[in-house]
Amino acid sequence: MKIAVPKEIMPGETRVALVPSCAAKLIKAGFEIVVERGAGLAAGVSDADYESKGASIAPDAAGLGDADVVVKISAPADVAGGSEIDHYKEGALLFANLSALGGLADAKLADRLVARKITAFSLDCVPRITRAQSMDVLSSMSTVSGYKAVLIAADALPRMMPMMMTAAGTIAAAKVLVIGAGVAGLQAISMAKRLGAVVEAFDTRPVVKEQVQSLGARFVEVDLGQKDAEDKGGYAKALTEEQQQKQKEVLAKHVKMADIVITTALIPGRPAPTLITEETVRGMKPGSVIVDLAAERGGNCECTEPGEQVEKHGVTVSGRLNLPATIPVHASQMFSRNMSTLLLDLWKDGAFNLDAEDEVVAGAMITRNGEVVHPASKERLEKEGVG
Repeated sequence: MKIAVPKEIMPGETRVALVPSCAAKLIKAGFEIVVERGAGLAAGVSDADYESKGASIAPDAAGLGDADVVVKISAPADVAGGSEIDHYKEGALLFANLSALGGLADAKLADRLVARKITAFSLDCVPRITRAQSMDVLSSMSTVSGYKAVLIAADALPRMMPMMMTAAGTIAAAKVLVIGAGVAGLQAISMAKRLGAVVEAFDTRPVVKEQVQSLGARFVEVDLGQKDAEDKGGYAKALTEEQQQKQKEVLAKHVKMADIVITTALIPGRPAPTLITEETVRGMKPGSVIVDLAAERGGNCECTEPGEQVEKHGVTVSGRLNLPATIPVHASQMFSRNMSTLLLDLWKDGAFNLDAEDEVVAGAMITRNGEVVHPASKERLEKEGVG
């Protein structure tokens, strides 16, 4: 069974889906690994590093065409005259981030996967269950994003983060507000505390209050009259318009007092909720910073411009995308460990066990045998006239 590791071609993508140490584990389990030349260079991995672990090097993407399995970071992209999928063997397995958590929305991608009878798994759909914690790419990359968000904010902030007692007097600590206490938010809280900031955090899910406080941050409570604020996957549920308005009013007071605001709020399958209005930004202190980790879904702030860092009303608003790709060495290591664990979990007695009753398979498999099998994806694609 041959596993192919292509070089990522999406602009700005520096990670690689499989690092040499994880390739070695798969080779030991009986797989053959072939890596496209230069696939790991941006992540600090040379072709020789792969070869030293028993992998072979293909000169280009076309040289991966006989692989049974393709592992990637990003979804297959368009290339001159077609798609990366055109290089895959018909009926091959694909493991990648297809952004299908709320249902695959890319009709063209779905068409190509179906036409080539690719069995595709979307890594962001791996269920958040105990068995799959070590396969959870979404959590791993959120950890990286939360860490990097604080560094971006600290770099843009025209003041220092910690309190300092100096000969020139006392310097007060910066105030940081983190909105959303999921994996990215908790990592942001932890990092901001390490840098000496005074931190508070908000989340619609009261269940995370203890986690926030355990990191030394103050939990901002807003009574939204919602008993069950998270879905079975652990994500925050959508709020009613009345709840959203109440949330914005309370948050506005805390946002205006903060030097740094980091937003992380996402709802699967929906645009990011708007939590910070332009009017609120206008009331913030000059020199304040907002880092919007929801920028890829439109952003939690009305002033966010996805992919850009801009200044609005004297406030720096960062909507930079794909933060894990800015730390490719460790992001690749974490992604690769998740990937290899998933592959080995599904590998039974010399073959992949793709039992549709298996919770991981059922949650992450998007296409199989020439059809879309992921329920949420089928629903979304039907709206696009596909499937």
